[in-house]
Amino acid sequence: MSEPTHEQIVAALHSAPAITLAPGPRLEAEPHGALPLPPSTVWDLPGGTAWVYYGEGNKGLVRPVIFADGFNTGPSSLDFSWDVMEFGDYALISELRRRGRDVILLGFHERSASILDNSVTAQAAIMRAAMERQGDAPLAVGGFSMGGLVTRHALAKMESQSIDHPTALYFSYDSPHRGAWIPIALQAFGHYIRDLDSRFSDQINSPAARQLLWRHIAKWDGTPDRSDERAAFLAEMAALGEWPRRPRLIGVANGVADGTGTDVRAGELALEGKGLSVVGTKIYTQPPGDDELIAKLRVVTLKTNEVRTSGLPSVDGAPGGSLEGFGILADVFNALNPILGFKTDVRIRSHCFVPAVSAVDIRGLDTDEELYADISSLPEEESGLHDFKLASRNEGHTLVTEELSTWLLDRLP
Repeated sequence: MSEPTHEQIVAALHSAPAITLAPGPRLEAEPHGALPLPPSTVWDLPGGTAWVYYGEGNKGLVRPVIFADGFNTGPSSLDFSWDVMEFGDYALISELRRRGRDVILLGFHERSASILDNSVTAQAAIMRAAMERQGDAPLAVGGFSMGGLVTRHALAKMESQSIDHPTALYFSYDSPHRGAWIPIALQAFGHYIRDLDSRFSDQINSPAARQLLWRHIAKWDGTPDRSDERAAFLAEMAALGEWPRRPRLIGVANGVADGTGTDVRAGELALEGKGLSVVGTKIYTQPPGDDELIAKLRVVTLKTNEVRTSGLPSVDGAPGGSLEGFGILADVFNALNPILGFKTDVRIRSHCFVPAVSAVDIRGLDTDEELYADISSLPEEESGLHDFKLASRNEGHTLVTEELSTWLLDRLP
């Protein structure tokens, strides 16, 4: 049997699901069979959609809570929001509605678009909720992951323009206030296969990714650095005073408070190519130090290229919300026809995506000392948030749990 041609490999990759680094159901997940309830109403907004569910016993908006969607690729979907918020570990939508809260699921036409663009959508949703509510109960506004940054900017922007938003509470759910992390080795691999399938590279180079990621590379052999887009976003937030001033600011994190990392060790082999098309490829967890090997890349061609980094901390095992980045890549490749030669062995599926110190805005990501800080021993006023809650374990990014959800529910206005 002859080896597959370049054209056959390209066609197969393009017909397969994209390698998309985002939380949510994986390829191997068993379908739960549940369907979202029909919304009470749907709002068409500039750049997005809001699915509105009135609270139990409510005939309209009475006590609105806006949840903005997080980082991904393509448009938000109602099914995805329900998978995250209702059909996982804790039925958050049902509990909100049982408590008489109106749930507004805010989605975007493009989840990888600029945070500033999706902020316009969030501002429209806030204004519509304010206009349509019955009575004078204040709003609660926030979001998951990137959605927490979108709504943070939206509220601060409205205040800078003297636009009245009746929001009493802002909340974030594992949002990367100090930056998110996708391993440089994975970023490099995405760019390395760009000629075969550009979708992985496109996500990494999307406006939102460039704004979110603490360190970014735009090509496989680039030097990790803060992107220009992130610098501009941080400057924009600084110009707005960093945070909205009217609401109380709270947040939750999917990582622990005591600085205990995961079992992911720095410099370990996470993924290895076994099929003929990828044999020689090795991806390692991020090691600290100078001129450290993080990847050997070989895809289809005979040549193997090395990727090395200097001066980066041991982020992959840091306490925080994790993402199955290595596992997502391996799952897509292992689902391909074996004749294409993309069989991949994954030894470490997950890495830290939003460090706990970032989710509660209390430390940066520059050093292991910061990443693994005992947050419980730090002065709370060093955070931009007025109050925050960390998980009792390191768990999946934006995993909706009873522990974090009930803390949030009990603080709604």
